[in-house]
Amino acid sequence: MRLSLKFLLLFAFVFTTNFFSVKLSAQDKDGIVIENTTMRLLIGSNGQALSLVHKASGQECLQQGTNATAFSITQYRPYDNELQLKYPANPKTFSADSVYRDGDHLVVGFELINIVATIGLKITDHYIGFTLEKLDYRIPGFGDKLKTSVDELVLLQLPVKNRQNFGEWLNVVWDDEVAVNLLAADPFTKIDAVKDEGYHLLRSCAVSEVKSLGTGAALIVTDKNNLLNCIDRVEQDYNLPRGVESRRKKEYNYSYYETWDINPQNVDEHIAFAKQGGFRSIQIVWTAFASSIGHFPWRPEYPNGKKDLQMIVRKINDAGMIAGAHFWYNKAMKKDLYVSPVPDYRLNLSRAFTLASPLDKESTTVFVEENPTGCTLDNERRILKIGTELIEYTGYTNERPYQFTGCTRGVLNTVSSEYGQGFRFGLLDVDTWPIWVRFDQRTSIQDEVAERIGKIYNEAGFQYVYFDGAEDIPQPYWYNTSIAQLKVYNSMKPAPAFSEGALKSHFSWHILSRGNAFDVFAPEVIKKATREHPLDEIKFVAGDFTSINFGWINYTIPGEKTIGMQPDMFEYVCSRATAWDCPVSLEGKPDMFKAHPRTVDNLEVFRRWEDARLSNFFSEKQKEEMKNGEPEHILLIDENGKFELQPYQQITDAAKSNPVLRAFVFSRLGKIYVVYWHISGEGKLKLNLDASKVCLYKQLGKKISVSRANNGVVVPLGDRHYLEIDLDRETVISAFRNAEIL
Repeated sequence: MRLSLKFLLLFAFVFTTNFFSVKLSAQDKDGIVIENTTMRLLIGSNGQALSLVHKASGQECLQQGTNATAFSITQYRPYDNELQLKYPANPKTFSADSVYRDGDHLVVGFELINIVATIGLKITDHYIGFTLEKLDYRIPGFGDKLKTSVDELVLLQLPVKNRQNFGEWLNVVWDDEVAVNLLAADPFTKIDAVKDEGYHLLRSCAVSEVKSLGTGAALIVTDKNNLLNCIDRVEQDYNLPRGVESRRKKEYNYSYYETWDINPQNVDEHIAFAKQGGFRSIQIVWTAFASSIGHFPWRPEYPNGKKDLQMIVRKINDAGMIAGAHFWYNKAMKKDLYVSPVPDYRLNLSRAFTLASPLDKESTTVFVEENPTGCTLDNERRILKIGTELIEYTGYTNERPYQFTGCTRGVLNTVSSEYGQGFRFGLLDVDTWPIWVRFDQRTSIQDEVAERIGKIYNEAGFQYVYFDGAEDIPQPYWYNTSIAQLKVYNSMKPAPAFSEGALKSHFSWHILSRGNAFDVFAPEVIKKATREHPLDEIKFVAGDFTSINFGWINYTIPGEKTIGMQPDMFEYVCSRATAWDCPVSLEGKPDMFKAHPRTVDNLEVFRRWEDARLSNFFSEKQKEEMKNGEPEHILLIDENGKFELQPYQQITDAAKSNPVLRAFVFSRLGKIYVVYWHISGEGKLKLNLDASKVCLYKQLGKKISVSRANNGVVVPLGDRHYLEIDLDRETVISAFRNAEIL
């Protein structure tokens, strides 16, 4: 009886094992077809990605001959006993070697390892979804085997042929006809692409450190003009932030006036300047109403707390504008209660250490078991967190006995204590801008702060948000960047009309519907910096069906060290932004506005471009002309009150190289025009031009008389004026270069 039972068990084991193996290898000769109304994907029975056809055009989307497998498993070292004897302790990738379809599931086997993955399929007209549902560990009937880990599993990877555009952020290859997009269906799926000869290997991956089972991706193959519709359906079906919906809102195109100091006393002044510049939105930085980030306590200027902030937002809305908030959200200031006087246990530690000997309250040397080499030596960042005490060190040794030296105990108002040998502690993750300390994203602290930010946002009535300091998170960056943003985003009700941020990961595409703004550039370099940064970036990010912010523009007044912001600088930045359908942002500083003699002209330039851009004045041809760095353009209001775009050129060395005069020449209506002004004051300008050939305007169509002088004319020099001159271009330029300022 016992022999019969053993025989039956052995027979059952052999039968099921052979049946499973036969099912893995038995395939249709053409492979596995997965299709919807827009695409046909063919995967070979050996796991290779063979074909991906866009049905409407019949175009093959995969690069042939790559031998790329659609699925693989990576172990950070071989874990199987026999494999770890054969291969070195390096990451090892095991490609799929067998695939079969079982209803709405793919069952995938892998070379060399005894692991089978079950990937669920969700086939819709808009996309095909792939979800890792199960991992089976097939333990052979011989040897001493244990289950081995799966560090990364590729849910789907495809060698997609290059087309005119590649959006790295969205992970999409596209041209005017076809778009191929491999998109994460949740924040836990890692998305990337590897550039190769003639193609990009688009990849979606489950990473066990973050999440394994349940992670998913969506494959979209469609007409370029239908791509966002398909992504929108993915966002709806998987309950993702509505990135497509945001990009289609009218508010998405709004430039904003940013203020760091608005309060109940100056709100009306800020609103007046914002309206003068044609802004439809005002963004309020947290510094205006809170004295620190983390707990966000109210500033003294807000004696009524949230009621004062609500009043400010209400006034902005009543003025016909929307209000947005600008937060740092993933860290706390050193003076915040999260750090001082009792540091929170959820602050991030970038290194871990163990006390090698007891530490008393007065000791200025900390002996540790681990080598501290690599710990920061930056001022204000050299801080250890041990229990609820913070210790600042001066240096450390990199040979045993390892020690932190020159220590100051109980910094940032913490209390010095005693600690026993073996006590575990760490290097506090102080920001590179060392007034902040970063959060441990594995803990609940980000959820707690997100709830606090959401309460401020919701109760105040904000309508959009800027996620600043987004780079201040620990690894893995691809995950922590967007998960921290998502926690804050989900706390905001209703969802922001649009969002911007300082760093993005793939999943952030759904959250940060507009690209980042840049930190400010000096007036003397703002045109060059615009060419090298925003203008260069938008050529990259436009491939992700996303705009960027061509700000922030700092409002600088003329002085001994700078000419200050001038009208031509605003013309330049706004024109390049308009070319790419992008907004601009300006830092609103009433004191600077009042001190700058050219504020009226500067804000008028901004207003014109904002009004014209939002009214869809510009043709596609005009936008194309402005997409590169040169020539520069000016937006006029003509004699009939209509917008008019003209290329123009600076007259260098005007008034014998006197920097207070800025002059630009252009042609219109068969005449030569010069727009000119004084950068910081008032005066007169003498030009050797025939007075009968000259007309002066401050507003085109409304002549101003000119004064005649010996062999020339004298015109006012202050605000922007226009000269219409019935002479050749070279004569006009020469006259301005030899002009005399009176």
